[in-house]
Amino acid sequence: MVGSNDIARSKRFYVAVFETMGAKQGFEDAKGRLIYSHKEALFMVTRPIDGQPASVGNGCTIGFLMDSAEQVDAWQAAGVAGGGTAIEDPPGWRDNGRMRLYLAYLRDPDGNKLCAVKRG
Repeated sequence: MVGSNDIARSKRFYVAVFETMGAKQGFEDAKGRLIYSHKEALFMVTRPIDGQPASVGNGCTIGFLMDSAEQVDAWQAAGVAGGGTAIEDPPGWRDNGRMRLYLAYLRDPDGNKLCAVKRG
């Protein structure tokens, strides 16, 4: 779950990125939270329940498993088109000697850090 200060803005962004993932159609519940389902996991976007402004977690990244490098690229492009910001290195393969990953990073419109990953 991530916080948002503008649910409508977040919805535009998350509809775009979840669509590229082949995720189920998201919905807004009675409390105004956005709920998405993908690969047997739930992802939610909400206004903070304490009434304070939403803020990002320093050092926090939420990752989404993708089926291909092309899907990672499409995810990042959709996120940018939906109001997010591409961050870090451009999408590509990273090899740390133990595993090989194709990664792309975004910040959503509220600044939450997200990553798409294809294991290789």
